[in-house]
This record gives sequence, C-alpha cells and structure tokens, in this order.
Amino acid sequence: MSLPIVILPGYFASAREYSSLEESLQKLGFPTVTVPLRQRDWFPTLGGRSMVPILSKLNQTVKQQLEKHHTTKVNLIGHSAGGWIARIYLGEKPYTIHGDVSDSAVGLWNARVYIATLITLGTPHLSQERWTKRNLDFVNINYPGAFYQDVHYVCVAGKAIYGKRRLGSWLAYNSYELTCGQGNCWGDGITPITAAHLAGATNLTLEEVLHSPRREGLWYGSPKPMAAWVQYLN
Repeated sequence: MSLPIVILPGYFASAREYSSLEESLQKLGFPTVTVPLRQRDWFPTLGGRSMVPILSKLNQTVKQQLEKHHTTKVNLIGHSAGGWIARIYLGEKPYTIHGDVSDSAVGLWNARVYIATLITLGTPHLSQERWTKRNLDFVNINYPGAFYQDVHYVCVAGKAIYGKRRLGSWLAYNSYELTCGQGNCWGDGITPITAAHLAGATNLTLEEVLHSPRREGLWYGSPKPMAAWVQYLN
C-alpha cells in the first residue's frame, strides 16, 4: 500500500481549498488528508510571529495518520509557506526564536523520522520581506538546501508569469522582488522559480502553472502538473 499523504496548506489558506487535490491523490491510491486549518488559525502568526500553532496542527495530523494506517512514515506536501513550515517540522533544532515555546510545544519538530518524501509546491524558500525573513532565516541557517539525506526533497516551481512593471504583471513583479530581490524574472505569479528550488533537491519547473488553487487556470494540483510530481511519491 502507498504511504499516507498529509497536505499542509499555504499561508492563510484553509483545508477546504485543497479538497480537489486531496480527492485526486486518493483516486490514485494514496490515503490523503489535509491539515484541518481554517483561516483564523493563521491569525496568531501574523506579522512574522511564531508558526507553533500551525506546527501543532501539523504534528497532530501526522501522528493520527501514522496510527490510523499502522505505518512509521508518511509523505508530506507543503504548498507555498507550508513547504518551509514543513522544513521547521523536520528539523531537530528547537524552534525558539519567538520565545513562545512551552512544554506543550515539545515534539513539534525533529519529525524527519516520520517523513519519507517532502514535496513543496510553489514554496518561497527564501525571502527579503522583513516579517517572513526571520522565520526563513531560521530554516535556511539551520537546514540549508535538501538538508536531511534520509528525506527525499522534491521542490516544484511554476513558470507562468514574467514579472514586469506593467498592467497584468505588477503583482508578480512586486511579489518576486519581495521574495528574491528581483522582480524581472519568471515564476508562478507569487513565487519566483529561483526561490522555489533547493540545492540538492529534485527540482522541477512546470510550464504555465500558477501559484494558487483560487485562480483560474492550471495550478500545482491540476491533473497535468500533478502528474509531473506525483511519481516521486511511489
């Protein structure tokens, strides 16, 4: 039987936005659940604050799937910010940079022993934005690139919009610039390609794939793009 899959939503996204992806993976024979997040669950993380509330929900979901399917490992899919939050979860260094770690937070990281493959979809693995930068600096200083050899990292980028200072591509330009410091580049409309890949990972770039399931057109969870990365879960 295929390993169970846990999907971690992107920043400020709710679990229901991933119901179609969840269903598609289940039809392929993968027992799949999405971390049951609602938009309000993200409120405590605003302004670059701690991701402990999200890590707690993620940890609870992973442990439930391990027990339910009588397995020692799951595959983890992180969309957008969910990808770098997942990298905190894998790591052994206590996530103490916000001073909010209590006894109840013990066990919310050092989870790589439970993860076979981490797939990140449109994840900004770096950022110049000051609020996000603090969390991402913690990740990239402590766990640079595809850090753990016992975890298979697959990082998927979309090549759909070239950032320009003109109508129709301003959002992409500004988002790319905040992320990697350069607006004139390709990406999925939110995350530039250069930020979505990690050194040492299996890095994929998919043509015409947009960042979010909320937008019309292809996104990472659409059938054709999904076929490019789902093979790494077998």
